[in-house]
Amino acid sequence: MAAQNLADDDLITGINVTPLVDVTLVLLVILMVTGTYIASRAIPMELPRGATGESTPTVLTVSIDTTGELYLDAEPIDEAGLRRRIALARQQDRDAQAVIAADGRTSHAQVVHVIDLLRQEQVTRFAINVAPEAGRQ
Repeated sequence: MAAQNLADDDLITGINVTPLVDVTLVLLVILMVTGTYIASRAIPMELPRGATGESTPTVLTVSIDTTGELYLDAEPIDEAGLRRRIALARQQDRDAQAVIAADGRTSHAQVVHVIDLLRQEQVTRFAINVAPEAGRQ
């Protein structure tokens, strides 16, 4: 039929590129997955679940851990330093945005205080970071 019988001494004239494409796609997936972890500047914490959670472009990431300590872009910071850095970000970008990532065990008053602090510094576009509920898509 259409198949050729190749003897041991015949030359191979074709190259199978399928394994090369497979390896390239695997490397691309690995790069995409690790890139999201490298790009994320929030400290790891147990986020509360939310059915309508979505990702937003992050300019400032304000994190609050269970003890109430503040972090800006994964670096510990006090309230005065946070105000200065927010004001500096607003000078550079008038449409500065923020994402607030508060541990699920953080008191509501601490989250409201950070929201109030952002509003005082004219950052009105912010989101509260939540982990999506399992089973919902």
